[in-house]
Amino acid sequence: MANKGPAYGMSRDVQSKIEKKYDDELEDRLVEWIVAQCGSSVGRPERGRLGFQVWLKNGIVLSRLVNSLYPDGSKPVKIPDAPPTMVFKQMEQIAQFLKAAEDYGVTKTDMFQTVDLFEAKDMAAVQRTLMALGSLAITKNDGHYHGDPNWFMKKAQEHKREFTESQLKEGKNIIGLQMGTNKGASQAGMSYGRPRQIIS
Repeated sequence: MANKGPAYGMSRDVQSKIEKKYDDELEDRLVEWIVAQCGSSVGRPERGRLGFQVWLKNGIVLSRLVNSLYPDGSKPVKIPDAPPTMVFKQMEQIAQFLKAAEDYGVTKTDMFQTVDLFEAKDMAAVQRTLMALGSLAITKNDGHYHGDPNWFMKKAQEHKREFTESQLKEGKNIIGLQMGTNKGASQAGMSYGRPRQIIS
């Protein structure tokens, strides 16, 4: 982990592509949301990918963020009094955040891996997870979200429809347009090239 040397060749190309996905404007929006959601006690990071990573690295800010989305009696992540200094404790704190975010409703495909944040391997994935968490918080609309509602997209929600038996029976008599239609079908006026020439 700490003794990892520089990347060369294809590894460097892959890493540079991953780093290009990081969005500085999105970072500003996420910082604003985290400060609005958790309060000014979490502080602010230095601008840039590295500053953002250092700010979130020990897992405390992330844990406070996910705890703030739950009611007072049921906080999912235990936050230690003093921020963890040992590497495995920090990674454990991040893992607790990821578990709580998944329980909150963030899909596995939107989640980052612990090393993506801890070793700054893929900070764009961290941004995606936080965006998904913010979108879910707005969609749930349970009063625990703080901040500008325009910062995140609201997720689509199910719109269940109820049909009566008579409406379902009527639907069986209609041929859907996906199956095609034979209305007005006729071969009148169709010609396929010249007629056969018989020479005697």
